Amino acid sequence: MPFVALGLSSPLARVAADQGFVHPTPIQHEAIPAILAGQDVLGLAQTGSGKTAAFLLPLLQQMLQRPRSTPRRLQTLILVPTRELAVQVGDIARELTQALTPALKVVTAFGGVSINPQMMALRGGADVVVATPGRLLDLVDHNALSLGTVAALVLDEADRLLALGFADELARILALLPARRQSLFFSATFAPEVQELAQALLHNPLRIEIEQAPEHRPDITQRAIEVDAPRRAQLLRHLIQSSDWGSTSRVLVFAATKYATELVAHKLHRAGIHAAAFHGDLSQGARRQVLDAFKASELQVVVATDVAARGIDIAQLPVVVNYDLPRSPDDYIHRIGRTGRAGASGLAISFITPDAEAHFRLIEKRQGLRVPRERLEGFEPTEVPVTDVAPAGSRGLDPHGGIKGRRPSKKDKLRAAAAAKTVKS
Repeated sequence: MPFVALGLSSPLARVAADQGFVHPTPIQHEAIPAILAGQDVLGLAQTGSGKTAAFLLPLLQQMLQRPRSTPRRLQTLILVPTRELAVQVGDIARELTQALTPALKVVTAFGGVSINPQMMALRGGADVVVATPGRLLDLVDHNALSLGTVAALVLDEADRLLALGFADELARILALLPARRQSLFFSATFAPEVQELAQALLHNPLRIEIEQAPEHRPDITQRAIEVDAPRRAQLLRHLIQSSDWGSTSRVLVFAATKYATELVAHKLHRAGIHAAAFHGDLSQGARRQVLDAFKASELQVVVATDVAARGIDIAQLPVVVNYDLPRSPDDYIHRIGRTGRAGASGLAISFITPDAEAHFRLIEKRQGLRVPRERLEGFEPTEVPVTDVAPAGSRGLDPHGGIKGRRPSKKDKLRAAAAAKTVKS
């Protein structure tokens, strides 16, 4: 079915085709007509399913149909959790708008860089702003931007934005938006408590959940290697230096903390492996430099926090390693989704320390699968776990990047309720 059959205009459909959007994906097929009709949407679909175009294309058509104003007034606000995702979404939006008549102005804003160029870019207004929450509020505080004219709000990777780390910033932003607006939440995963909050923020939303057909699911082989925590760096070095994938391929390694990324990268570098750390404390320039070097194969290994689990698209990345397990099963899905993209096969390896075994079982349960445990000669674990099974109702967080349980704490519930109350008021 062509895009025009979903309600897009012929000129916009041609622009989309020039950018590679020829046939609608399932999420686009379901979302575009609903968005064009002005409906709120809660869309769940896997990474690489076409979520960005699913909301951008109909919103662009809506903007083209509205009267123009001088200076430009912000019509569409797209919030994202990371700088890298802001750049990615902003680039797609600009590519789609360059050939439109009349032209639409897209501004991307994120922290870690000087605010002055972003303020300059907003002179004369903007039609679309793609931003991280913190930098958006900075721009508002500098009177560079007003949110009072926003007609459509998009939360991309909404599960991260609705998480408690962004709750205060999101509440402030929502209070500045018009009460009457269209709201679109898109993500690959949604924890149950996040879904409840999303429902409170949306008005009678259409829920779209796209299950990937077996033949379209990423070809990712998962391995779980048991090892004592102090020997993980040695095991990682051994795998990189001895495995077929290690000597010639790029490897993305996930660690729990910024300090851990620096430490592991340093140990690999001392062993003669070109490695670098990637985390939120790096400047935007430094982060861009690391990613560019990694994409160009000048770096063999990047050791990252979960800031790299979303919004980074590295073609032909063959291997992902969970040096530390993520804090939630949803983050695990986003991590391993960095490999096995665009039809390529991938490998995801998790290091399972004795204390993390129960946490990894939770990940397996959420995925509905069982990953056989492996032991490599010379790296067999000898440590004894503190407990074999996490206590019922516990948060399940261990010192080696343990998984945050599905059940929020009392404090979490109070903060979530406060954010929802702010929106309703």
